[in-house]
Amino acid sequence: MTQWSDYSTGQRIKMLRAGMTQEELAEAAGVSVPTVRKAEKEGGSIGLPSLLKLSAALHADVSVILGQQAPRRSSLIGDRAMLRGLSRTVHDTAAGVGTDVAPPDAAALRADLARAWADYRAGDYTRAGGLAAPAIVEAAALLRSVPDGQRCAAHGILADAYRLASYTAQFHGARDLAYAAIGHARHHVHLAADPLRAAMVDCGRSWIYMRDARLDQATTTAEEAFASIEPRYAERDPETLATYGWHVTFAAVVASRHGHADRARDLLSQGHAVAARMGRDVMINGTSYGPTTVTAQAIGIHTVMGDPGKALALARNLGDLSPLPQAARNRLALDIALAQADTRQYDAALDTLLQVCTQHPDWARHQALPGAIMQRAGHSSTTRVRKLGGILGISLFAR
Repeated sequence: MTQWSDYSTGQRIKMLRAGMTQEELAEAAGVSVPTVRKAEKEGGSIGLPSLLKLSAALHADVSVILGQQAPRRSSLIGDRAMLRGLSRTVHDTAAGVGTDVAPPDAAALRADLARAWADYRAGDYTRAGGLAAPAIVEAAALLRSVPDGQRCAAHGILADAYRLASYTAQFHGARDLAYAAIGHARHHVHLAADPLRAAMVDCGRSWIYMRDARLDQATTTAEEAFASIEPRYAERDPETLATYGWHVTFAAVVASRHGHADRARDLLSQGHAVAARMGRDVMINGTSYGPTTVTAQAIGIHTVMGDPGKALALARNLGDLSPLPQAARNRLALDIALAQADTRQYDAALDTLLQVCTQHPDWARHQALPGAIMQRAGHSSTTRVRKLGGILGISLFAR
């Protein structure tokens, strides 16, 4: 039986636009008809901005177009089991079902959540999701048991657990679950009366919008998130600066994806300024930020904005990557590979991609970008592409 990943990217686009002509798809996506024809041509490739536009018009995730997931995701058994349990937990606890368990010690629960977030930052999304489910139940039980003076803190813990559930669901292609969990996180974070946590939740919501090709909503939400926590000029608190700096930089990411280059550069400049005030990267409440983090993000932003040469220059001067969590280092490698492909260094791009995918295959299979890079650079080395296809479960070649 032919699998979704067995088709070429062009064939998948043709099947997804069933009932639409090439001209209708081009109009809906806001691209030219030749761009659609190029995308559907065997061996053809298009840039990431055009791919995002086609994704929005087809109402399909980029990872579906590239064959990394089927329109209805068929994942590994462990992934499916985790998602089934996480979905039940998110929906049941929101309805008050299954929370009548013995409340945990708050400090122990925070430590459990910290370990789950560490797994997430390391790129182990299945394990992180598996840990998020019991954390949600325990956090809901804690909230039911604490006196009024401790309820804000308990709401904050529950918001963190829901946010983690949303992020892991998003990486597994469970978009409806991601929306539901981030919505519950937003409800509890406002009851927590914690502006920094609230900004983190809104930033997460913006990321989900961006992955869903809802770029207008992603832009508005990202801008509101950082504006709500803008620090005073004399502010030196690392938690405040790290959280604000990350949110400004993420807004720059969204602006670059939306084609707002001037706004992206302005926001990125603000992010660099905050990082300079900090002087070093810090990790606070799941947020890593500082000079290394903002430069790593700048590499991806400049590539998307059509300046891969600038991106590669930044990469050459980046230096020590130890401040970055493993998942961030992996994503940096993908951004560098894309910049190499955009500067026609195809062999180097595939080498960079093959290295990160070989070392971290479980992380890589949840990413859409490897397929886009393979599509751009794959004509230079069929051998490398087949190796990558075996790791990621992708085929760029028609059967």
